[in-house]
Amino acid sequence: MLQQVEGSHGIAEAVALCRPEVISAYPITPQTHIVEDLGAMVKRGDLGNARFMTVESEFGAMSAAIGSSATGARTYTATSSQGMLFMAEAVYNASGLGLPIVMTVGNRAIGAPINIWNDHTDSMSMRDSGWIQLYAQSNQEALDLHIQAFRLAEAVSCPVMVCVDGFILTHAYERVDIPEQKQVDEYLPSFQPRQVLDPNRPISIGAMVGPEAFTEVRYLEHHKQLEALKIIPTLQKEFHEKFGRDSGGLVSGYRTEDADTLIVALGSVNGTIQDVVDEMREDGVLIGSVSICSFRPFPLAALREVLKKAKRVIMLEKSFAVGLGGVVDPNIRMTLRGISKPIYNIIAGLGGRAITKKSLHEVFDKAIKDELEGTHFLDLQWDIVNKEIEREKQQPRSGPIAENILRDIGSVASDIA
Repeated sequence: MLQQVEGSHGIAEAVALCRPEVISAYPITPQTHIVEDLGAMVKRGDLGNARFMTVESEFGAMSAAIGSSATGARTYTATSSQGMLFMAEAVYNASGLGLPIVMTVGNRAIGAPINIWNDHTDSMSMRDSGWIQLYAQSNQEALDLHIQAFRLAEAVSCPVMVCVDGFILTHAYERVDIPEQKQVDEYLPSFQPRQVLDPNRPISIGAMVGPEAFTEVRYLEHHKQLEALKIIPTLQKEFHEKFGRDSGGLVSGYRTEDADTLIVALGSVNGTIQDVVDEMREDGVLIGSVSICSFRPFPLAALREVLKKAKRVIMLEKSFAVGLGGVVDPNIRMTLRGISKPIYNIIAGLGGRAITKKSLHEVFDKAIKDELEGTHFLDLQWDIVNKEIEREKQQPRSGPIAENILRDIGSVASDIA
């Protein structure tokens, strides 16, 4: 059924249609509306015997999710930003124990300085935790990916994050097609757990493992991700047959067939990139774009097939590894290992900074002319940066960087709180 709803509400409706038995959550912006809606549904009795667990922290939310999933309950949670860091230890435990928990990440920057706006730093900090990571391009895809995520998690007994850009998607009102319960029931079978804590048949889950077996246990986590690479396209195909929409998969291309230049990105920014691609195509530029949906497992073969014919590749990402450069960029270079072509890395949208079509036109033009070097920070204000660097050289007690910069640009914390 087509409805004009907030992205968070659409996600909550999708999760509800998957019939979760336990929802454990601690609210944090911009994830809050999702769990608020689910809590209201549970209170009204709309989710049958589902239990909503109000916990004392994000660490508690993931710990409760681990416990409920280990008892054989279909389990869901959600988080953002600092909440992701607070639950980090338990995030690793969930994947190490092979528990098929589904979690929404309302992507948001990590402080300090404090910032509640969108980038991908939070989910990227957990990229090697053993969780599958799927990135939504639109609210419709965010809704659809949650339905596929439960199916995928339970097929390989591995937890799945569905990463949704905070505010840009979670708080945006769009028309989405919310499926009927019968459709979802036909696509998503009842949960058949691989391991269950049962007082009548006592077992241990999470035993200590020494050097004699730790490598093998960890490799089997890797094996699950490799299995997911095979399963994800099948789930996408079945989803299309059942719901009539193409959502999910490993990667999706836009005007790639004859493109000399391909832009690669994750999440909602792909919509803006596609608009720029259309405009540049009107000027005769052979350009296209590729959206990565599955970042973990990383689709090396599928992405290589799309990128190998292009003359150059531009990786635009909303996070970076301090002291190195882009987080996703090394994955692209691994994908194209043995193929010689320019690969440009652009860091954009950190802390919610707008990624405008004007700025994208300018940086894509430079890349096409091979005028970019190293890692490029889109719209970085070099005068502000250089002023602070010089201040630190001249003043032994130069003060806190964030406050200095706010004063330099004529803003103060109270103006943006």
